[in-house]
Amino acid sequence: MEDALHRDIQWFRQRLQEVEPRSVVEHLDEIREVVREGGVAASVRGRGLHGLPLEDIRGVLKHLAIGFHLRNKCEQREIVRINRRRDLESTPERPRAESIAEAGLALRERGFDAERLQHLLHRLDIEPTLTAHPTEARRRSVIRKQARLGGLIASLDRGERTPAEIEDADSEARVILKLLLGTDEIRTRRLDVADEVRNGVHHLAGVIWDAVPRLHRDLRRMSEAYWGFLVEVPVLLRYRSWIGGDRDGNPNVTSDFTRRTLEEMRTSAVTGHVEGLDDLRHELSISDRRVPILPELLQAIEDDSDAAPLDPSSVRHLDHEPFRMRIRQIRARLLDRTIDSREFVESLELLRRALRHAGLDEVAERGMLLDVLVRARTFGLHLATLDIRQHSRVHEAAVSDLLALGGVESDYAGLPVEERISLLSRELESSRPLLPPGAEVGEATRELLETLAVVSDAVRREPDSIGSWVVSMAHDASDVLEVLLLLREVGLWKIMDGSVECPIDVAPLFETVDDLEASSEVMERLFSIPAYAAQLDARGRFQEIMLGYSDSNKDGGYWASTWSLQVAQDRLARTCEAAGVALRFFHGRGGTVARGGGRANRAILSSPPASRNGRIRFTEQGEVISFRYASPALANRHLEQIVNAMMLATASTADGGAGEATSPELADLMNRIAVRSRQAYRELIDAPDFWPVFIDRSPVLHIGELPIASRPVSRGGGDLDFDALRAIPWVFAWTQMRANVPGWYGTGVAFTEAFADDPRNLERCRRAYRDGGWFRAFIDNAQQEMARARLEITAWYLEDEKYRPLLDRIREEFARAREVVLSITGQNEILDNNPVIQRSIAERNPDTDLINALQVELLRRWRSADPGQREALGPIVMLSVNALAAAMQSTG
Repeated sequence: MEDALHRDIQWFRQRLQEVEPRSVVEHLDEIREVVREGGVAASVRGRGLHGLPLEDIRGVLKHLAIGFHLRNKCEQREIVRINRRRDLESTPERPRAESIAEAGLALRERGFDAERLQHLLHRLDIEPTLTAHPTEARRRSVIRKQARLGGLIASLDRGERTPAEIEDADSEARVILKLLLGTDEIRTRRLDVADEVRNGVHHLAGVIWDAVPRLHRDLRRMSEAYWGFLVEVPVLLRYRSWIGGDRDGNPNVTSDFTRRTLEEMRTSAVTGHVEGLDDLRHELSISDRRVPILPELLQAIEDDSDAAPLDPSSVRHLDHEPFRMRIRQIRARLLDRTIDSREFVESLELLRRALRHAGLDEVAERGMLLDVLVRARTFGLHLATLDIRQHSRVHEAAVSDLLALGGVESDYAGLPVEERISLLSRELESSRPLLPPGAEVGEATRELLETLAVVSDAVRREPDSIGSWVVSMAHDASDVLEVLLLLREVGLWKIMDGSVECPIDVAPLFETVDDLEASSEVMERLFSIPAYAAQLDARGRFQEIMLGYSDSNKDGGYWASTWSLQVAQDRLARTCEAAGVALRFFHGRGGTVARGGGRANRAILSSPPASRNGRIRFTEQGEVISFRYASPALANRHLEQIVNAMMLATASTADGGAGEATSPELADLMNRIAVRSRQAYRELIDAPDFWPVFIDRSPVLHIGELPIASRPVSRGGGDLDFDALRAIPWVFAWTQMRANVPGWYGTGVAFTEAFADDPRNLERCRRAYRDGGWFRAFIDNAQQEMARARLEITAWYLEDEKYRPLLDRIREEFARAREVVLSITGQNEILDNNPVIQRSIAERNPDTDLINALQVELLRRWRSADPGQREALGPIVMLSVNALAAAMQSTG
């Protein structure tokens, strides 16, 4: 552990002990003793935890939860500290790892000149997408207090501090900790969509708003250092959002909420731009008596004299300051909504040309105006482009209604796929609406049509406000054609003489292993349909395809899912290239390895060479957003790593090179391993006794009660079963039980049998691991999940003898997987090649075990409690879930 990190953790522990009641500390010591002597099994037989009062358990859980949240803040600060130290030690010839400068040096050494650099940057299209997926267990009020504590850590890094400064920091920490102890960790009500929208806007209009201009400055600094000129950075980074637009399985996201979301994001964008213009107005105190003024600037002031009139006193005050006068006009038009994004950007670009005309090139290239211009280009007047997502079966039901009401087909849902495609293709050749005037439709269809009307209105006002219509659980071409038909119904899809007009993209989301394997054939079929070919032409021969990491893992397990995604990317990229279609993959990644998490830059660099085209989208969810955008420094580090990886990955194929393709021999081996690992995984979860045990012994039902999102824990109604359970609570529950099954299970038996079949397979895997790339990323992600697992803790949840078969299956597969990882990597222990994370996990385990001990006891009490007792137990069980999420730094 670094000395500074150790100091920070100890400082917080001391402050927490100073404010914590003595009884809590004593109970904590007692529980440690119980767990140390005999584990939870002993307490279940009547020792220790059985008699601990509920309020005492609450106090201990609260203490442990706060302690882990503080440790997490300390580790975030350590990341910032390390990067700053590396920055100070870096030189142009030895830049900091994974920085913009490192990418610049690498490109220069590959022979890139200034022209090729500019071309490369213009190819980049990076779109992080914020979602409201429920993976952030903390309340906003708690996060704010923790952020204040994080700010105090930074003060500890200052050199000499006066006694008064030391006392002020100690005192403020005690005050905030007292407030945290008195604040409910769990919300008293479930988040609604409006809350989620505000949370998203908070990040977009805060840290992200400031991080984007800094990224652009870094890119310009890089070009100046390695090529001697300031590159004109294009808009290579834009933000997207699903919050307020994702209605898949969430009936709370209505057309009205989507409309309100768009309005709130616009208001926030305008507010941010106005604040920027106010600062810029103070900076550009330029007099026409000191510098020459561009005539075009004076003409713009004259042209806008009616649209944005200035009062006489302002005219007199700004008589010789045309820059300030113009800025006031732009500001007024923003507030009056008489200017659109294009005009706003053009107005700022005019100011930049005017600065150059005035001989103020340094101000134009490095002053505040450039930051304002970058934000205008990136965020527009919409802040983030909103997607609409809906399940394919909802589209199918609505199309069935419309076709029946239009007298076209009474049983569309009953038709075979090819007949559906033929019918939809014929209908799309016509421009007539299906819904007769005054016809009544079902509630679900009405809501869908109203959402389409909101989309139509939004793109008319601000074209960039809506991006893609994402089709969840897409299985075949008809799932996409159905959306075109619905778009046509409200005038968003128009055809005339074979030519189509459509302002949005339709993106199929392939989520299961089977759908991933069939995805390239589905897209090939889709591209062959004349109506869809016309849609591609309308969208500039562009196609977005979304890949589901969460549901494919839940469906097929870690290795089958991960390999299927790798293969699907390669096949889809080749299919699109053959069809002359520009492809952008949209990666539906979660926070955990099981849901596609891990280091985003490493995932980019390990993607198939055929997919490295400069375009990418990826989701950022819940706790991932809270971590990556916790501070300006962390946000900058996250974005520079993404851009670094995209520059290097895109450059690797910039000259038409194929990159390092997977050998047919290794691909065949991986196919066989994927099939066997999926079989092993399905044998575990499809066993007749599995689901009842999982429901009874895991905290999954309590996770469903956590008020951390507006979205229900399962799709559809009725009893909760495996198919209906969403991937997030599935992974969340396994993380709580310390097994992390979705992140590694099936790996052991599949590789072990492959090595037994042919001993040369082990050396093939060792060689692939040494070569780096996707295989190393797959193995390292799995071993990180295994390192975080503690099956001796999982045994506490399954201590009854009747659960022994399930526990034994997991233990045996873990042992095989461990041996596989060590054999391939050449390590003595899991994560020997990453001692920092290995040490962090080891240091976290003792107190994490205590939380598990308390959760097991709480679940035991819950199972035998009557309804009245459960009312008191419920919030404390959820507090244990929250505390474990902090300890494991992971939910789902």
